[in-house]
Formats: sequence, structure tokens, C-alpha cells
Amino acid sequence: MATERTVTSNPSNGERPKVVVITGPTASGKSKLAVDLASHFPLEVINADSMQVYRGLDVLTNKLPLSHQNGVPHHLLGTVSPNVEFTAKAFRDSAIPIIDDILARNHLPVIVGGTNYYIQALVSQFLLDDSAEDMDESCLGDPPSVTQSDNNFIGEIDGSNNSYDLLEDDNNFIGEIDGSNNSYGLLKDIDPVAANRIHPNNHRKINQYISLYTRTGVLPSKIFQGKAAEKWGQVDNLRYDCCFICVDACLPVLDKYVEQRVDCMMDDGLLNEVYDIYNLNADYSRGLRQAIGVREFQLLLRICAVKDICEKERELIEGSVLEKGEKLCNGNLMEVVRSSSNTESTILLEEAIEKVKLNTRRLVRRQKRMVSRLQTLFGWNIHYVDSTESISSKSEDVWTGQVVESAVKIVKSFLSDNGSSPSTFGTSNDTGMKITQRDLWTQYTCKACGDRVLRGLHEWEQHKRGRGHRKRISSLKSKARNTTGFVKEKMEYSECEH
Repeated sequence: MATERTVTSNPSNGERPKVVVITGPTASGKSKLAVDLASHFPLEVINADSMQVYRGLDVLTNKLPLSHQNGVPHHLLGTVSPNVEFTAKAFRDSAIPIIDDILARNHLPVIVGGTNYYIQALVSQFLLDDSAEDMDESCLGDPPSVTQSDNNFIGEIDGSNNSYDLLEDDNNFIGEIDGSNNSYGLLKDIDPVAANRIHPNNHRKINQYISLYTRTGVLPSKIFQGKAAEKWGQVDNLRYDCCFICVDACLPVLDKYVEQRVDCMMDDGLLNEVYDIYNLNADYSRGLRQAIGVREFQLLLRICAVKDICEKERELIEGSVLEKGEKLCNGNLMEVVRSSSNTESTILLEEAIEKVKLNTRRLVRRQKRMVSRLQTLFGWNIHYVDSTESISSKSEDVWTGQVVESAVKIVKSFLSDNGSSPSTFGTSNDTGMKITQRDLWTQYTCKACGDRVLRGLHEWEQHKRGRGHRKRISSLKSKARNTTGFVKEKMEYSECEH
């Protein structure tokens, strides 16, 4: 592995260790960039994708194959049991000693992944606040600004490029679906401020908040608004000296590439992987089974495919075509379903594939928005490199010239003693207000957009500037001009209710 320089870090002299963080939406080229940077720097990669940490589903989670890692050490990639819940706290506790070991080898730790709440938990000391130390593992995995998503948006998870964790739309939380509305009512009685922060169908987070209060007697909102929240994102309290690089591309190109990638995954046996872990009674809100691309096929497997496959296997075994114990789905299960005479199976298969594509496109949008929030809400200095042309042209030369070389310059400047440090994050927003003074908790309701709920002043302001909101306001005002006796106050649709 050729390198241009060594990496020096001496935490004992008071300087924070240097780490590089490569984030961005799924399919933008994060993993590839990390490997290519190893030709210029002695680095090791720590995976920060909440689904790629698990063993299994290598095709579905798009793990970088060993043959493409080019000898670069990769950590936390396919190492966790698929049945456990690997929380942001668990990631942090696992990654810190790995980073220490990498630094001890005089190598550069590079954190790579789209699960931003993993990255936040790692680089910030937010989780170490004494008042929050005993919280449930994933309670503090998200920054105080993680809120309900936009209309018709389901997005990350998040997390990773394949996670449903924390997925929300206006009507449904996609993670936990079996909770009771009574829990949300209880949380509202206990801590209405915390209840306003989360969606009523986010039963996992609701139960975590209630559990926190039961065990500690501390209101969740007090913790998020207390000392821990004050430390969140502050430059002096970040654990590492960070260089943040976001690999990004324009949405039309990413959308097209995502759809092509899903088709390739199907050809490579994605459905076989899902079939192998299919279990009618499994918990699909924990561990690897919450990955995008699993639940979409659940109806197909439950109603049609499993029955058809078992019946075909029995017939082939009886006809001595298959030996007992041999599986029909050793071939491509997708082709088996498509060749089935069962029309319902074929329809459900195509619908599931389209759902995977749709949910992945939504994930891309949420990941983009989460990166933007880290920059605008918390003042992180994020360096963007554009992979749009390299994705659309499929040109290695374009990738090297526009993405790799740009990233190399950023990292060189970061590591240079005389270079400007990308870790000089601002602790104030555009108006000079401290970030901790931002309104993160107030609930706003936009009447013009069907009583849509926004949480926090930042999200409210972003919503008001959105094209959809402005079009609705314009339409309502046009209707108002054509309506006699219209009361002026009715036009104030852009105002909010607290």
C-alpha cells in the first residue's frame, strides 16, 4: 500500500487525535473513496454503517467485498451477530478502542458510513455526560434535532444505507409497529416536552423515554436540554480532531443509480439472502432484519414463495431430481419465483422490488438532510466532494480526478501542521446565537400543509422556505382573493401553533 506521508498524533500533549470521517448518502461512493485514499495515506477503515456491521446479507447491505478492499484493514464490517441490536452506544464503545489501536500503529483512522447517529455518538462526548450515562443504549444515539421527516418521506435510517431504524412518515413509524397508543399518552402526561419531540407511533423511543424516567426519575427533556445537550457539537468537547468529508451526488443521478443497484442485487441473489433468514415469528424491528430489503419481501415469502418452493422441492425430490435435503433455492430464487405459474407470487415480487427502490431513494433524501443538519444546526465544517459525473459516466478517470484528488487535498490540508484544520467547527449560527440556544423542542403546526407537525425552530424555518409550502401558501392566497367575505386572519397559514 503506497503512502505519501505518515500520520502523527500525540494525544498525551493535549492535542486531540486526528480522524477522518467520510459520510454521505447511500450509493455515493463512500467505501470506494476510503480504499482509494489508502494509496495516499496509511489508513484503516472503521465501518459506520448500522447494517453492514452485522454478519450476513452481504449482497443486500452492499458490503465491500474483500477483493475490493485492496488490502486496506476494515473494522466493524460484518462482525456483529445479526440478532442483537447494535446501538449507537455499542458502536461508540466498540470504535473507540479500535481508533486507539490504529493511532498506536501510526495510521489514520477513517470512519466510513451513512449512519450519522453512529458518527455523532462517536465523535461527540454527549453520551459521556454523567446525568445521561445510565440512559437506555439508543436513547442518546440521535441528536436533539432528529425529528419527524417530511411528507411522504421515510428515509434512514439513518442510518445506514439499509436501515429502518428511526424511519418515520407523517402517519406511520416504520420501525416498531406493535406498540400501544397508551404509552404515548403516558409519556405526554409524564413529559409533554419530550412527547412533542417524537412521533406518536415511534413506540421504541417512547418506551425508552418512559423507561428512563422510571429508572432515574429524570425527565428525558431535562437531559436533552441540560448539560449533555450543551456539550453536543461544541468544538472544545468533541472527542477527536475531525475532518468531515461528504461524498455527494445530485438526486436524479443517485435515484437512477440506486434503482440499477437494486436490480444488480436481485441478480446477485438478494432474495436468496432474505429467504435464508426468513422467519414468520421473527422480530423485524431489531438487528439485521430491520434492513431495507428484508421486510419488503415479507408478504411474498409468507403468502406465496415459501409454499411454492417447498411444494416444488417435494415434487422434485419425489421425482429423484433433487436429493433429500437439497434446496431448490440454491439457484437464483428470483428467477424461480418469476418462472412460477403462480401469478400472485410474480406480482408480489415485482411490487417488493419497487418498494426496495422507493425506500432506498427515500433513504438517500433523509441522509442528505441529516448531513445538512450537522452543518447548519451544529456548525460542523463538512467538505463536500461531488461524485455526480463519475456515477453518471461510470468513468474511473472522472472518479479519480474529481473525487479522489479533491479528497486527497482535503486530508493533506487537515494533516498538515500549517494547514487549516477542518475541526474548527463554529459554535454559533448565522445570527451569532449559540447553538444551544436554538429552539430544538417547540412543536410547530403548519395549517396550510394539512396540519403538518414540525419540531424545532430550525425545521420550521426550513419548512417555510420549502417549495411545497410556498406553493400551498400561494394557492391559498389566490383562492382567498376570489372569495368574498374572506377573513384576513384565515390567510395566516404560514403561522404556527405551539
